[in-house]
Amino acid sequence: MKTRVMMVSAVLVVFALAGCAKRPATTAASAPAPGGAGGSTSSPMIAPATPSTMAGANRPAAATTARPQPSEFRATAELKDAYFDFDKYDIRPDAAKTLAANATWLKSNSNLLVLIEGHCDERGTNEYNLALGERRAKATMNYLVAQGVVASRVSIISYGEERPVCTEHAEGCWKKNRRTHFLVKPQ
Repeated sequence: MKTRVMMVSAVLVVFALAGCAKRPATTAASAPAPGGAGGSTSSPMIAPATPSTMAGANRPAAATTARPQPSEFRATAELKDAYFDFDKYDIRPDAAKTLAANATWLKSNSNLLVLIEGHCDERGTNEYNLALGERRAKATMNYLVAQGVVASRVSIISYGEERPVCTEHAEGCWKKNRRTHFLVKPQ
């Protein structure tokens, strides 16, 4: 009987620990990787600017629900990447300066839509990094909107760890991958 009680207790502890896994909830729909199927086992998370992603921003009464097509956007040298600390999505002071300059440029180029890509380093699960990349993109979008960029011009996507700019396995490289990247297209 004592063995049975210990066995049941051990099973309950295992189930309790498994139920407490730190997997962040995600609200954005999955979309196929831009440019067709790749060898990736995960899909990027993509979300247009909607009331749930604009967090109190000045926005039109009816937000768009159409997903942007990342392949339609292009990089521009005028918009610089913003960088994040490990496992964080809050805007650092150096990133705030970069984003302020990006906001100024975007306001003076109001004919462009912007897609904010959220990226992570390779540490963490694919699911966790997709969610973290999304939080980074949302935080970046919220900062730009607070600086006066019209929220309906902004969409976000998370690639998690799938599109690194550096592939070495060291902190100097990982910090280059923890970023938000900007792409634009005409309205």
